[in-house]
Amino acid sequence: MISVASQLELPPTDHRPHAYDGPPRSELIAMRKQYTNPAVFTIYKEPLLIVEGHMQYLYDETGTRYLDLLAGIVTVSVGHCHPKFVERVTRQVGTLQHATTIYLHPNFPMLAKKLASKMPPGLDVTYFTNSGSEANDLAVQMARLYTGNHDVVALRNAYHGGSPSAMGLTSHSTWKFNVAGDGRVHHAINPDPYRSPFKGTPEEIASLSAADIRDLIRFSTPGKVAAFLAEPMQGVGGVTYGAPNYLKEVYAIIRECGGLCIADEVQTGFGRTGDHYWGFQNWDVVPDFVTMAKGLGNGAPIGAVTTRMDIAKSLTQRIHFNTFANNPVSMAAGLAVLDIIDEEGLQENCRVLGTRFKNGLQKLQQSYALIGDVRGKGLMLGMELVRNAHDKSPAKHETLDIMEAMREMNVLLGKGGLDGNVLRIKPPMCITAADVDYALDAFDTALAQVTAK
Repeated sequence: MISVASQLELPPTDHRPHAYDGPPRSELIAMRKQYTNPAVFTIYKEPLLIVEGHMQYLYDETGTRYLDLLAGIVTVSVGHCHPKFVERVTRQVGTLQHATTIYLHPNFPMLAKKLASKMPPGLDVTYFTNSGSEANDLAVQMARLYTGNHDVVALRNAYHGGSPSAMGLTSHSTWKFNVAGDGRVHHAINPDPYRSPFKGTPEEIASLSAADIRDLIRFSTPGKVAAFLAEPMQGVGGVTYGAPNYLKEVYAIIRECGGLCIADEVQTGFGRTGDHYWGFQNWDVVPDFVTMAKGLGNGAPIGAVTTRMDIAKSLTQRIHFNTFANNPVSMAAGLAVLDIIDEEGLQENCRVLGTRFKNGLQKLQQSYALIGDVRGKGLMLGMELVRNAHDKSPAKHETLDIMEAMREMNVLLGKGGLDGNVLRIKPPMCITAADVDYALDAFDTALAQVTAK
C-alpha cells in the first residue's frame, strides 16, 4: 500500500503527549498471545499501541496523534481525559471509592434525579448497573415481572450485550454464541430500507416490518408478550433504522399485546444524534424503559435502566442487589458527563457537525460507486460499501482497505453491519469542524486509492 499519510495534516492542537516508558510493543503483543484469552482481538494489520488520549485525539507510544472517529465504540462521549471530567472523578477517587446502596451517598440519588430531568414525564426511576448488558437483562426481567408474560421481541441484526441473556437478545451472528435459551426471544425483520426484503417507500417498508411483528406474535407466541427491545438506530448492526412511522406502529402493536417497550440507548443517547437527547425522540415515541451505558461514564463502567415507578416496584418482589453498580466513582463520572454535555453544548455540536459530516459523505457518494448508502443522525453515522449498486454485494475487503488507508492518515474508524461492510463514524462529541473537514479529505483520498486498485 502506498503511504498517503504525508498528503494531509491533522488540525493543530496544543496538547503534548507524555513520553512513553512502558514495555515495548513487541513485548506487549507477546504477553497478550501468551497470557490473555485469544477471543480478545485487535483491529488493523499492525495492531496499534494506544497509550494516551486527549479530547478527540489518541496517541500511540511514539507520540503519533490520531483522530478518533470511534470513541472507544461510543464509550467516550465528552472526550478522552476531558479536564473537567478528570478533576471530578479524581476528587471522588481520593474521597471514597466504594460504598454500596446499603449506605447513603449523595452521588447515587443525585445522578438518578439528573437523569430523570432528561426524560419524558413519568420516566423518572433509575436502577444503575455495571454495563449495558446488565441494563438490558434487567429491563427484560422487570418487563416479565410486571406483565406476567415471558416472550420478548427484538430485531434481526441487533446487538444488546455480551452476557448469556443479552446474547439471547442479540441476533447479530458475529457477536452471538448459540446460547442455550428458553425459546422465548423472537427476532423480527429489520426495518432498514436499504436491505429490507420488502419493497416500497421507506414508510411502506416500515409498516410491512411492523406487520411482521404482529404476525410473529400471532404465530410464535401465546399472543401476549413481555417486551419489545430495540435500538433507535442499530450500532453494531451498521447504523440501520426504519422510517419515522416504524417505532410508532410497533409500540402500538406491542402494547396491544400486553407488552412493554424498551429503548436501548447505549449508543444513541446523551445528545449524540443531535436533534434530541435520546434516540427514541427522533421517532416521536415514549418507551417504558430506557437502557443506557457507555457514554454515560465516558469510559467509567456504568449502565442504567430508567422506567416508571409502577414498573420499578415489580423488582421489589425479591431482594435485588448489585455490589458495584452504584459506586461513588462511577456516579461521579455520570454526573460529570451530564454536566459537561450541557455546559459545553455538545448536543448542539453533534447536530451541527453531524450535518456537516453527513453532507460531506453524501457528496463523496456522488463520486464513488463503492459507497452504497450514507445514513445516520448527528455524530452517529454509517457509510455502507458495496461492490455493485444493483445487487448491493458487500464490499468486505474494500472496507478493510479503507480502514487501513484511513489509519495511515491518522484517522481511526470502526466497522459494523451483518457483513462487516459499514464504516462506523461515532467520534467523541467534542470534535471540531476542522476535524470533520480533515476526515472528509482523508475519506476522499482513501476511496480514490482503494477504487484505483
